[in-house]
Amino acid sequence: MAPNQEELHAALGGVLDPEIRRPITELGMVRSVQVRPDGTAEVTVLLTVAGCPMRETLTRDVTKALSAVPGVRDVEVTLDVMSAEQRQELQGRLRGGGNAPAKENPFARADSLTRIYAIASGKGGVGKSSVTVNLAVSMAAQGLKVGLLDADVYGHSVPAMVGIADQRPTRVEEMIMPVPAYDVKVMSIGMLKPGRQHVVAWRGPMLDRALGQMLSDVYWGDLDVLLLDLPPGTGDMAISVGQQLANADVVVVTTPQEAAAEVAERAGTIASMLNQKVVGVVENMSWLPCPHCGPSHRLDVFGTGGGARVASTLSERFGYDVPLLAEVPLDPRLRTGGDTGRPVVLDDPGAAASDVLAGLAKQLADRRPTLVGRSLGLTPTAR
Repeated sequence: MAPNQEELHAALGGVLDPEIRRPITELGMVRSVQVRPDGTAEVTVLLTVAGCPMRETLTRDVTKALSAVPGVRDVEVTLDVMSAEQRQELQGRLRGGGNAPAKENPFARADSLTRIYAIASGKGGVGKSSVTVNLAVSMAAQGLKVGLLDADVYGHSVPAMVGIADQRPTRVEEMIMPVPAYDVKVMSIGMLKPGRQHVVAWRGPMLDRALGQMLSDVYWGDLDVLLLDLPPGTGDMAISVGQQLANADVVVVTTPQEAAAEVAERAGTIASMLNQKVVGVVENMSWLPCPHCGPSHRLDVFGTGGGARVASTLSERFGYDVPLLAEVPLDPRLRTGGDTGRPVVLDDPGAAASDVLAGLAKQLADRRPTLVGRSLGLTPTAR
């Protein structure tokens, strides 16, 4: 017995657009579907743009969904492209209909439930991006809806570290679709350059505008967590994040040695000056498992105690507890994962660094917002 239209549409309703992460039936992407007498299901799917990078993924998912319907023996998928009118309708649907503003920073809204973590460091070379990427994919593996914004405009390394350095985001009219990687929605200024070899040479106002556009022009959808990989130091981008994402919490990454710890304190201090809460410190490259004796013998390659000193200093300076959240061991696989685009928490979950990073991801995912340490923006008035 041939399946009816209701059964076919129900099956297609389980297919999510790889970039938007919503059912293709809900997005108006199914033009037609029917079953021939010989049991072959014919379906026409509308792509947002002709060069959609996810066309093969869509074809595979649609084929799999319809093949599971009783009575369907084969599936033929035809891909077409939305008209300009259809793309405008889709853009309006994604932005919530006609009452929604054309462009807005969704994370600055009072009703936003997205937890925002800005991962900061005082200096480069401490592994901040590696920590950020592994936190993102680990949170996604735990079932959270995660966005990752590479805000390190000059040193954008996130796309390469998740294996999408050569991919470009899809545009739907004036909206930009973040590129998916390991179930994380990723956006970086590096994806908007003509090529990987091109450099970005912008000053303060351009950096602030770029951050605003990556927040408001990109369709992030309903996220549980947004992670930002900040550039090292206390420059323009750190200030812009403080102004445009005042509700962001800051995690400071350092290494054990004194030189890194001292400048890491400055990264935490600038966040506090911008009324952001520093929720903790991560000490990366904390120790090296002895290659001869095993993990029970730790080699302190870069010294000891830097992360604890930063946490203690910031706690005293701010008047609230800034804990040392994690000590991530020095592991060559962490570096290798960044080079190959396969984060270590996925590629080798049994590694010591993976275990620590997965635990850190769970800590941050389980954390709930608090007003402790934040400025309420209240001004006393005379009675």
